Amino acid sequence: MQLQQLAYFLAVAQEGSFTRAAERVNVAQPSLSQQIKALEMDLGAQLVHRARGQVGLTAAGETLLPVARRMLADAETARREIRELAALGRGRVRLGATPSLCTGLLPAVLAGYRSAHPGVDLVIHESGSRDLEKALLEGSLDLALVIDASLGDDPELATVPLLTEELVVISRLGEPGPTGRRKRLTVAELEGVPLVMFRPGYDLRETTVAACRAAGFEPTFAIEGGEMDAVLEFVQAGLGVAVVPSTVVRGRFTVTAISTPGLHRTVLLARRRGLEPPRAAQVFIEDLTASLAHVPGALTR
Repeated sequence: MQLQQLAYFLAVAQEGSFTRAAERVNVAQPSLSQQIKALEMDLGAQLVHRARGQVGLTAAGETLLPVARRMLADAETARREIRELAALGRGRVRLGATPSLCTGLLPAVLAGYRSAHPGVDLVIHESGSRDLEKALLEGSLDLALVIDASLGDDPELATVPLLTEELVVISRLGEPGPTGRRKRLTVAELEGVPLVMFRPGYDLRETTVAACRAAGFEPTFAIEGGEMDAVLEFVQAGLGVAVVPSTVVRGRFTVTAISTPGLHRTVLLARRRGLEPPRAAQVFIEDLTASLAHVPGALTR
């Protein structure tokens, strides 16, 4: 099995056509077809259904597809690391992060890293923790910043807790919080208060709803279904209040803390187990770790 054959196979799977796949990898179509047939002979199974004008994967092809993605990603990582051994004058960091972290924690960290290493390309993939887990396993990300602690249960992933963020209640700037001028409230005091709520599957939604139910009531939604940026805009428009990490506030809202024990969430750094990130990503981890001590509103690990 050759990496070139896997690259041709991946192109066919993604394009759904031998002609378009050959154009994509810049090779003559007969040569590409011969390499796919050689790969099938080596594996002892048909990988592709061939029909006039239409190409699809067999069950064996579907099985090979994620493996091929990982092998090609690992090969690219090896090439990149060897090129970067001499110096960090170039490179690439493929970083995944949840929307709330892209809004709060990451901008300042990325700005500092970019200033120190202008030759390194930064590629950010914003998505939920589960989607980022999948991207890591497929090899399309080097690192991911996630919230879902259950990702640590996957034997193929290594996770390290980075910091714990305090969750606070925000209201439109200039207006009193849910308890008037008081700077703190209990979760029970959110009963009946219109909440701007995140979309289903969002960790902040699950945390908020679970806390309300533990306090003996169902939360009241003013509006729901937003990502972080939308939720912040809705609060600024006066539609309701929201429970968010303190790191996204940045002086734009009236903030009410939640009384002890409060609500918190842990940010984890995730990567594939047994695969060292490229040099540029390792330096990013070092810079990120060093910067966490200076994050406003963050609690210690």
